[in-house]
Amino acid sequence: MSEFTVLDLLDLDLKEHNHLQLTCIAGRSGLSRQITSDKISRPGLALAGYFSEFASDSIQLFGRGEQSYLQMLEANNDWTNIEKMFSYGLPCIVFVGGGKPSEHFMDMAEKTATAILSTTLDTAVFSRRAYAMLDEVFAKTETIHGVLVEVYGIGILITGDSGVGKSETALELIERGHRLISDDTVKLKRLSDNYLIGSGENPMLAHHMEIRGLGIINLQNLFGVGAIREKKQVQLSVRLEKWQEGKDYTYDRLGDQTYATFLGIQIPEVVFPVTMWRNLPSLIETAARNERLKKLGYYSAKEFDQSVLKWLESEAARRLYYNTDTEEEDS
Repeated sequence: MSEFTVLDLLDLDLKEHNHLQLTCIAGRSGLSRQITSDKISRPGLALAGYFSEFASDSIQLFGRGEQSYLQMLEANNDWTNIEKMFSYGLPCIVFVGGGKPSEHFMDMAEKTATAILSTTLDTAVFSRRAYAMLDEVFAKTETIHGVLVEVYGIGILITGDSGVGKSETALELIERGHRLISDDTVKLKRLSDNYLIGSGENPMLAHHMEIRGLGIINLQNLFGVGAIREKKQVQLSVRLEKWQEGKDYTYDRLGDQTYATFLGIQIPEVVFPVTMWRNLPSLIETAARNERLKKLGYYSAKEFDQSVLKWLESEAARRLYYNTDTEEEDS
């Protein structure tokens, strides 16, 4: 992860419904200070004098309780704990609900180059949005060679050796009305430790595609904005392998689930051997439909197994019945 500063926090281009609504009201010289933690701290105990477990590397959030306690300390002219808190080199302090500290508090912030930010959001809303933002900023990332497309709402990561036909397959999927997130390189982010978000390594180049024989094409210009997407959760991995005559392939034929692992997270994977007579876009569309069914609790392979078991049980019962009937006639 590159350096993330308080100024970056103010400049984040968030969606409107996730906007943090932050403004800097003091300590502008501290806007270049780095934020190194994905946690948010409530400094109530520090204001009361307990610093043993003080998370000084986190954003300090002053909710209504902390603001009320701060006002009491200021009224009693008790600045000892406040001064000690500022001595830790805090990344920044955020006052929620449009709150604003006293002039003396802001003077201390100026002297210690600690940015004081204010937001009109209440504590719960700001915390929820800020944690989601910090989770993405500090997420573990990995860049892989592949193509990321959205097919029937399922984010599909197509991987395989160079020249196996990943881009050509993705191009035909887009012609069928699906969407491209990134071609050639895909940047994966691990969010909330349980799912992956994929996007282009370079947002300016993500929606360009290299097709052998055509060169570089711009998907947005060719197919319109409806054919592209900025990012998408990766829900299925499709690995393309060149078919080799005589190789002992062990591709799944009964639907047993296999997985691929990226950044420690397992996602379902299917492997397709590439030959000239296989329609890969149709296979990927079918895999996407099947994955959607699985998310609804319907597993074709399990249903097939149950049907076979029922058939075997019925056959065994019929054989047992007829054998018993024959034995009775013989006696």
